[in-house]
Amino acid sequence: MKMKKNIYLYVVAAIVLVYIILLTILYCSEAADSDAVIRTFGDAFWYSLVTLTTVGYGDLIPVTPLGHVIGMVFLLLSAGIMVTLLGAGVTFITSEGLPLLMLGMQRHKNWYYFADYGVESNTLAANICKEDRNALIIYGEKRSSQSEIPDYPCIYVSASPDKIVAKKKNMGNRCKVFLMKENDYSINSRAAHLDQLPVDVYARTTSGQDKLAGNITFFHSYECCARQYWRSRPLCSHENTIVLIGFGNYGSSILERAILTNIISIEQHVTYHIFGDAQEFLAIHYRLGELFSLNQESGERDSLIFHDEIWAKSHEVMEQADRIIICEDDEQKGWSIFWALNKYYRVSGRIDLRSSRKTPGISCFGSNEDIYTPQQIIRTGINKAAIMINELFRRSVSYPTLSWNELDDLHRQSKIAAADHILMKTRILLEDESITELTSDTVKSAYNRYRKTGYLESVRETYRKLDHMRWLRFYIFYNWSYGPVRDDEARQHPMLCQYEELTLEQRKERDAAWELMGNIFVELE
Repeated sequence: MKMKKNIYLYVVAAIVLVYIILLTILYCSEAADSDAVIRTFGDAFWYSLVTLTTVGYGDLIPVTPLGHVIGMVFLLLSAGIMVTLLGAGVTFITSEGLPLLMLGMQRHKNWYYFADYGVESNTLAANICKEDRNALIIYGEKRSSQSEIPDYPCIYVSASPDKIVAKKKNMGNRCKVFLMKENDYSINSRAAHLDQLPVDVYARTTSGQDKLAGNITFFHSYECCARQYWRSRPLCSHENTIVLIGFGNYGSSILERAILTNIISIEQHVTYHIFGDAQEFLAIHYRLGELFSLNQESGERDSLIFHDEIWAKSHEVMEQADRIIICEDDEQKGWSIFWALNKYYRVSGRIDLRSSRKTPGISCFGSNEDIYTPQQIIRTGINKAAIMINELFRRSVSYPTLSWNELDDLHRQSKIAAADHILMKTRILLEDESITELTSDTVKSAYNRYRKTGYLESVRETYRKLDHMRWLRFYIFYNWSYGPVRDDEARQHPMLCQYEELTLEQRKERDAAWELMGNIFVELE
């Protein structure tokens, strides 16, 4: 790179030297003739400019033979210069030059850089612009002539993130970088050294931890879909039989979120019927049998029944289910199942179908518009609630605990799962199952209800049992077991036992998740 730069400098220096020599020859030849009008070096310079730019005022002209030769050289050069300037202008407009210039003029805006343009990128960018009026979307590629022009402010520039960030010059908020292709972080050359740039990176993945480096955050589209599903369609008290058809990436994520968040009563006994290949899931989560009745319906606790046969053979299950969730990874296959159920079965419960597009009259979930949102991907609200839970927990116990930034991925997920359950807690406290989103008024009312009823010992014990039940499910799902002392490497914890076996201090720890609601409604306001 340095050698190439030196060559450019030598070429420029040579051109300038030749130009000065030509001017000197023109001046000397004309100044010696008494009839010449080019009498000074400044006259020679002015004549060269007028000629090279093809303006041709005619106020100065050479009269000597040598002056005519120099004039012809300038005339010939003028055509080349104009072509060069025109080419440079076109190149500037069609290449990176103009977009980078436009970026430099908008440093005060909030920059969101997408490595490429696609359906997911376009959906997230549009949702970002709805929430952030000062947003500037940057696509790291040239716009295809076949793609539609987005109806939000955006710039297409085929440049690497480090070049984009350099244009920002640390003005305003940090640039956010999105890698929207699955597992793109490990193969995209532009992702190299992102951890060293002053940016926040969000990379789509199918597996792996939530965090990699300080500024790298992974997100799972399947997990986003599952979160969105149970948040918009929470479990109701009358639902005792839930059917999941399809157990690929979407199905396993939906069951995972159900296990971690669908806790509404200490006496609940919900049965989940799962149709699909669950061998790997059961092999990984091998401790589920400690909290759930596996492959046998129970009237005392939740049951997970995994079916080897196809869903169509289980007629009674389909017809008696309170809810059927069609969550095939193959969307077209899911639609085929949906039409078959409606056409040939007497279904009494609701049918929810995963679809990337919403369809009027059909209960669809998991559309791109619902999954690829700032709340789901950047997760500012979710993490803020989780951080609050961690701080409340730290203040409620007498022993040393870790701050949010010191927590590993597992324990961050534990706090996030607790934050996800806030909606359920609100519905439980207000005894209102029509609530599907958190507002400052609903959370405030729920918290006031908690304060009014929580002083009663029996009620407080119920609240604590509910959250302990939720807490147990999380750690059992991640294969922790009971141990007399906490050992993170061995995945053992002294509270992984029945609620009745806890000490009074351990039981009080469960209050933090309920007390959080007092902070949540203030934030929502």
